[in-house]
Amino acid sequence: MRNAWRAWQELSGLLLPVACAGCGRPRTELCTACGAALHGAPARLVRPSPRPPGLPAVYAAAPYENAVRAVLLAHKERGALGLAGALGRALAGCVRAGAGRPGDAGPLLLVPVPSARSSTAARGHDPVRRIAAAAARDLRRAGLPAQVLPLLRQRRVVADQSGLGARQRRANLAGALELTAGGGRLLRQELLRQELPGHGLLRLDRVILVDDLLTTGSTLAEAARAVGEAGGVGRESSVHGVCRAAVVAASPTAFEINRN
Repeated sequence: MRNAWRAWQELSGLLLPVACAGCGRPRTELCTACGAALHGAPARLVRPSPRPPGLPAVYAAAPYENAVRAVLLAHKERGALGLAGALGRALAGCVRAGAGRPGDAGPLLLVPVPSARSSTAARGHDPVRRIAAAAARDLRRAGLPAQVLPLLRQRRVVADQSGLGARQRRANLAGALELTAGGGRLLRQELLRQELPGHGLLRLDRVILVDDLLTTGSTLAEAARAVGEAGGVGRESSVHGVCRAAVVAASPTAFEINRN
């Protein structure tokens, strides 16, 4: 059923009149101006206030407002799957900014923040995972090895985040994420392949958590906790660096706070 819905979404995009998801301009899915708003500027380090404990460094492409907000919602909630390429390009720029100089290290490991199963079923697709896959393709085309590792899942039901403040979101998400069955083993295997030569240190700094949006940072902080525990952080001294995070958009205040 899900595949049929996805096929209809893609077919309807070909048959029905197309308008820019950001501004409504006809005969284009994403106009030049709205594309520039999405990925026309360098990625920026952003920080919510208050910053939740455990939040890694986060890079974002654009503030979550106006055309950028409309494009993200069109892809996420209205099934405009053709926008995944542009969103992935924006996310790829943030991944590059967070990864720094790759050197001789192995591929970047993009770990998407999971959606609730009910949300994925209702939408007919997993928007963050789709954007992450597009970002990985963009990175590989640019010569930077990258792969998507969908390691995380929700271990319990969480309340709807809309309307919750920063403290309420932290409480709502505390302990809510875990690695999938076999996810911990897969992560360790990938990290072992990238250990620092002569040191035997696991390269946790090659892990990039990815999401579509940063608001309070609670979701990414919880994801970092789950990945860090699986990678051995806090239990052994054989881990090098910490994971980082990349998002397509962040709340405008997160940009302003970091600027100051």
